Amino acid sequence: MEVFDGTLNGLGHRRAVDPAFSIGDAENQLAHLYVLDGNDWLGRGLLGDLISEATIAAYELFIEEWRTEKGGKDACRD
Repeated sequence: MEVFDGTLNGLGHRRAVDPAFSIGDAENQLAHLYVLDGNDWLGRGLLGDLISEATIAAYELFIEEWRTEKGGKDACRD
């Protein structure tokens, strides 16, 4: 939960203090996280996998909540 909560709090803070931060920025970072998650050729191990999964889950939730707040996916496209 620490990684998930920390990531979610960090995203919320960035949104609050950076007016240029957009859903598109968060989506781009999430896309990068998906690539990193798939590039496990060195083997992260169980802990690394859990950290990656928690970080991705936090980004997914953050983006979905932001979209819902703004009235749906189409209302927030950048």
